[in-house]
Amino acid sequence: MTTTNRRYGDGCAIAIALDYVGERWALLIVRELLLGPKRFTDLQAGLPTAGAKVLAQRLRELEGADVVRRRTLPPPAASQVYELTESGARLDDVIVALGQWAAGAAEKSGDPVSADSAMIRLRGLFTPQPERPWTATYELRVGRERFTTRVVDGQLVAMNRGEPHDQPDTVIDSDPDTLARALVDERLLTEAIDDGRLTITGNSQAGNRLFEAARS
Repeated sequence: MTTTNRRYGDGCAIAIALDYVGERWALLIVRELLLGPKRFTDLQAGLPTAGAKVLAQRLRELEGADVVRRRTLPPPAASQVYELTESGARLDDVIVALGQWAAGAAEKSGDPVSADSAMIRLRGLFTPQPERPWTATYELRVGRERFTTRVVDGQLVAMNRGEPHDQPDTVIDSDPDTLARALVDERLLTEAIDDGRLTITGNSQAGNRLFEAARS
């Protein structure tokens, strides 16, 4: 079952994939759910230029395509969230690869990014460093979102929405735009730290290593 009736009518696997997730906002909804479930209002916050009706329609289509499902959280939260199905989660590498491809575009965008977008940029940029291994758990406070990232022996092994279960080695606090830009520009990172738009507390060496791995 495809997301809409607007099919390409092309037997190529790429065209078939676009029958499922080719509508506007569809892949960005997947992006917002890659690191964990979200409520509808959280999706709106991450995609502020998508109207509520359009967002709701696209979610219905993605549910029908077995890309997204709804789930009710247990008490005391008991709120309804959207999350990726196993099929939807397989788009992970596709989303990251698209971001890596766009990073080489001649025209750079000055548009704002969401917290999830900034974190996925970190994932896409991160270069494993087995020759200079380190192990650390990070809590990244990006706007009002919280993410846990874990590096083991120089390899990025986990990135999820939510705070760490144990005390993190390093806490990085910033807004999405500042973090996204600091990942690729050491000068901007220094400026952001100097003026307080980005802070690194705890093990600052581990914090610096994370940014170095993103610029490698």
